[in-house]
Amino acid sequence: MTFYVENETKAKFDFDIEELARSVAEAVLKSENCSYNVEISLTITDDDGIHEINKEFRNIDKPTDVLSFPTISYDEPGDFSVIEGEQKVDLLDPDTGNISFGDIVINENRVRSQALEYGHSEKREFAFLVAHSMLHLCGYDHMEEDEAAVMESKQNEVLNSLGITRD
Repeated sequence: MTFYVENETKAKFDFDIEELARSVAEAVLKSENCSYNVEISLTITDDDGIHEINKEFRNIDKPTDVLSFPTISYDEPGDFSVIEGEQKVDLLDPDTGNISFGDIVINENRVRSQALEYGHSEKREFAFLVAHSMLHLCGYDHMEEDEAAVMESKQNEVLNSLGITRD
């Protein structure tokens, strides 16, 4: 897996942003049985930055905690067989041979405020947002109650497997 991190806000936490994001992303890909070498881009921004992106790409005129931009169009969540064939050619980075998997944008301000709100560490909140976003990159959504339950269960499994709990 190739992981690119752009820290627009020069955010500093008491954990290594890239190391934590990479370990969570790898755990999600492993749990989803994704055997492809993938490239993922992570941008850390602030309220203004994510507000602008949210407005431009989703037509929602407010900041949010995390945005996910998958490059793969799935028939079913977690079914990576769609990568084969013509879609693989479109997704393949010719320089690395990796599959372009998608982009994640995390709002530094929300990591901090939501950690306080939910009573857990900033590390746990950051890891949660990465896991959540990675599941979106794997084709999962939470628009319906049953979809939300699946995502919540998968997020908790990954974070628990890494020992990242709400404590």
